Amino acid sequence: MAAKKAAGTAAPQLMMPWSIDIDLVDGVMREPDRVLVRRASDMKGYYKDEAALQRLIAQGDPVHYEVFEKHIPEQPGQLPLCISKLYPGRVGEECFMTKGHYHTVSGTAEIYLCIRGQGYMVLKTADSKCVAEPMKRNRMVYVPPHWAHRSVNTGAEPLISFCVYPGDAGHNYGDIATEGFPKRVFIRGGKEVIE
Repeated sequence: MAAKKAAGTAAPQLMMPWSIDIDLVDGVMREPDRVLVRRASDMKGYYKDEAALQRLIAQGDPVHYEVFEKHIPEQPGQLPLCISKLYPGRVGEECFMTKGHYHTVSGTAEIYLCIRGQGYMVLKTADSKCVAEPMKRNRMVYVPPHWAHRSVNTGAEPLISFCVYPGDAGHNYGDIATEGFPKRVFIRGGKEVIE
């Protein structure tokens, strides 16, 4: 049934159905419209040991993570999706992580389905309640509304997730850049430490 036009409003833009190949072994979206790449130099101010980060940048500025996306309008009713590929590594003792974000529309949720690797989804609220949900192959993490979230890779291979969120959610990185997260993930003596 065609969408009905409300009195005095423009008819909604009709988007054509489409499909895409996703390699669930390598964690690659074939023919993405955009690939966001974050290197060590993009992560200044996010890690505890800034001197270790500067050394890493000087040693070649490695890629920390990539996000593969298709263009989907950022509108209510749409469901943007992506593949997030977080590489293994350490900044000092701290595990490689994504910047993390709140949603601009704070009442929106997100789903992450881990398809490879291991680590954590670290989540926090504005009043600093913080939890770390384990991520491993075939495990899904539900990020409820009002929670900031970031992925952390504790393993030796890429941590790869398939992500879906509401089209109007938006990404608020600014608050994370100023607030940070109350908990971090380290490898000490071969063991994961969250503190």
